[in-house]
Amino acid sequence: MKNKNLKYALFAIAALGITAITIACSTKKGKMSSKVVVVQNFDVNRYVGQWYEIARQDFKHEKDLKNVTANYSKRDDGKIAVVNKGYNYVKNEWEEAHGKAKFNGPENKGALKVSFFGPFYSEYNIVMMDPSYETVLIFGESTDYIWILSRNKTIPEATKQKFVAYAKEQGYDIKRLVWTIQD
Repeated sequence: MKNKNLKYALFAIAALGITAITIACSTKKGKMSSKVVVVQNFDVNRYVGQWYEIARQDFKHEKDLKNVTANYSKRDDGKIAVVNKGYNYVKNEWEEAHGKAKFNGPENKGALKVSFFGPFYSEYNIVMMDPSYETVLIFGESTDYIWILSRNKTIPEATKQKFVAYAKEQGYDIKRLVWTIQD
């Protein structure tokens, strides 16, 4: 009888643990607005290549980095190779991260998923981009992740203000933006 009760107790504890982990993983702080619309008529062939990071919300993998670039290239398997590189000015060394991206839905929309850690993917939503594919605003899966990228080391002030205003409208804390040094 005791073994049977112990089995049920262990099962209940395991079920509660799994439920708690599931809830914790699915409840993201700073959830992104459901009103956000990704870029339509997206052309990955025009998107691949090198981009300079203009701004980001800092997090541990990019802390203390300057001269940050993101390089995208098509892979034979249909995915996109991602190489992020930046100079850590505290450690005085270059850091590089290799990952992969895949479309999160139709390939003509700017909704992708990016992974730098095995099977774990994060949302990568291209929400604003100029028609010439020179500047882009990217939202992650929550308001904790945002990037402004450009084909050049700087962007026009009007573009910067337009991107910042839109991000603020969507619930991003603009004061948290780190303006990447590109020298």
